[in-house]
Amino acid sequence: MYGRNLRAYKKTNLEAELSVADPHRIIQMMFEGLLQRLSQAKGAIERKDFAYKSDRISKAVGIINGLQMSLDRSKDPELGDRMSALYTYMKERLNVATTTLETAPIDEVIKLVMPIKQAWDSIPENIKQETNAKILQSRQP
Repeated sequence: MYGRNLRAYKKTNLEAELSVADPHRIIQMMFEGLLQRLSQAKGAIERKDFAYKSDRISKAVGIINGLQMSLDRSKDPELGDRMSALYTYMKERLNVATTTLETAPIDEVIKLVMPIKQAWDSIPENIKQETNAKILQSRQP
């Protein structure tokens, strides 16, 4: 009973945060969620909880798909293509982890994600605000 209530609270809390989050924060949350799912998948493999491993890797792949779809190639198409290829590679490595039940591919994906997340987190506030304003403006009819 307690676990169900806690999950409901966390879901409601996340939905509330997403409803007011700016586009930059949403991507930050995706990176945070991705790293959390990867750690959970790694732990599940170590515990031999293969159903949970499958669920966590599936959710991680879904987040990577979301990050891949959010790429803006308009300013630097080459960078967008390289990032897309990197995300595809990450998904391939997670597929290897799923089939081999090894944690090394998950560790590799974590090592690839960390510098991207750190770079995203270090974007100066004025750039974030300017970009968020442009994104939100482009969504208005």
